Amino acid sequence: MQKITPYLWFNDQAEEAMHFYIAVFKDSKVLNVTRYGEAGPGTPGAVMTATFQLEGQQFVALNGGPQYTFTPAISFFVNCETQAEVDALWATLTEGGEEGPCGWLTDKFGVSWQIIPQTLMELLNDPDPAKSQRVMQAMLQMKKIDIAGLRAAYEQQ
Repeated sequence: MQKITPYLWFNDQAEEAMHFYIAVFKDSKVLNVTRYGEAGPGTPGAVMTATFQLEGQQFVALNGGPQYTFTPAISFFVNCETQAEVDALWATLTEGGEEGPCGWLTDKFGVSWQIIPQTLMELLNDPDPAKSQRVMQAMLQMKKIDIAGLRAAYEQQ
């Protein structure tokens, strides 16, 4: 068992969210589903927790009720290798959700994600401050990160 596990509080969509996320990420699976019993506090038989794994990272989703909701103060950073990976994740996770600036989005459950290509971090860490600042300025104009746009800004003279 991993030492630290993200624990996501949903109103009543824990199982739906789990199945959505395992369909989005390739190396993913359901680990366990527990249900409320007669003792409550949820409806007997309803999902209490759904434990799943995405790309080797374990998560627990709880149907805890409407007391709490997600905010962008906590997000999941997805390190992408290619533009195709960025595009696919962006399209799927924004469906029913909302695009944000600079590679951020909120999915249909209200969970915040950062869909970031490795290239962005490499270009931002270039020792030439003029190049890295041009990349930063380009990124600030984007919603979904476009690697070709970043590279064009980087290579400007």
